Amino acid sequence: MLQTQERIRLAPQGIDPAAALRGFFAIVQAWGLSAEDARALLGAPAERTFYAWRAGNAVRVPMDTLRRIGYVAGIYKALELVYSDPHLADDWIKRPNRAFGDQTPLQRMRAGDVTDLAAVRGYLDAARAPWS
Repeated sequence: MLQTQERIRLAPQGIDPAAALRGFFAIVQAWGLSAEDARALLGAPAERTFYAWRAGNAVRVPMDTLRRIGYVAGIYKALELVYSDPHLADDWIKRPNRAFGDQTPLQRMRAGDVTDLAAVRGYLDAARAPWS
């Protein structure tokens, strides 16, 4: 039987998990998200793990978590490009959107699957295509 750390794909060389988590928590703060929201976006890690990561103690971070952080960072960057006002950009995820069945983008992202983050990212990439 494989040990837990062998079953979880960890960050490849060249990716700094601690830096990724610092960036993620800076975005979460800019968006005004709760710890519960942040945990959901990260894929619902154990509470103890989540708080260790938030405190800057990133020993091991699964590849799935890093992928989720990448989507969140892409969403944040796309919003910064689409909206010239940072407040509009940061509040966008909390406004209902017809493209997501009148849910907020945050509700869609919190649905639990990494594809939900990808859907929001794809929507924003299409919206900003004229500026790319």
